[in-house]
Amino acid sequence: MKTGIVSYGGYVPRYRIRPKDIGTVWGADGEAMGRGLNIRAKSVPGPDEDVITISVEAARACMAKVDIDPTDIGAIYVGSESHPYAVKPTATDFWRREGQRYPSHGGRFTGEPAYFKHVVNCAQLLFKRAGTTAEDYDYAVFHQPNGKFPVRVAKQLGFKEGQIDTGLCVREIGNTYSGAIMVGLCAILDEAEAGDRIFAVGYGSGAGSDGFDLTVTDEITKLRRDATPTIKEMIADQEFLDYATYAKYRGKILMREA
Repeated sequence: MKTGIVSYGGYVPRYRIRPKDIGTVWGADGEAMGRGLNIRAKSVPGPDEDVITISVEAARACMAKVDIDPTDIGAIYVGSESHPYAVKPTATDFWRREGQRYPSHGGRFTGEPAYFKHVVNCAQLLFKRAGTTAEDYDYAVFHQPNGKFPVRVAKQLGFKEGQIDTGLCVREIGNTYSGAIMVGLCAILDEAEAGDRIFAVGYGSGAGSDGFDLTVTDEITKLRRDATPTIKEMIADQEFLDYATYAKYRGKILMREA
């Protein structure tokens, strides 16, 4: 039996905050930070949005594109860095202990000995197994903790800018963690045509990488891709917040109960 993707869907909250607005409040050069990370804006969930509602919106977009009876679906999985219940492996370079509000990470060790080592090794093994090189693919997407890492790793593996631009969403919406490669893949599938080949490598904050060699088939022509906004359209549909509103929406400002 052949294994494949029969539909897909994504969701991007419309609110945004600029790095410079965060930096202004904390006495830092936010514009320089944004340039350093190659991130122009960060997406912000609304006050009534969380990982569950975002997952539901993505799932609805997926189902809107195809005629599938929901009762025929055997299982539903949610992969997230922001579960209502924080459970993660212990071998990570990015972690949050129970009761700790914000995550910690391994600083400079998240780059060369972590992200690049895992992603490059996984990609090279995938090339070897598939008997391919970067030139054999129309698109490539990598885990996107910032705007610099995926660009650097793509160049290191031989990919050109035109192969990664479509799926490189982090510059406009920031790090979506577990959703990074999936949002990028959705953006690619919004534009891909039958016969296109996609190279995708994820990364699990120190726990390893998974690589995928995907070939788009004629089945994509049967999808109602215009039934929902594309990732590119959702990214363009943005409303910028000031820091006070951002802090309120993210629960950083707690109101006293009456």
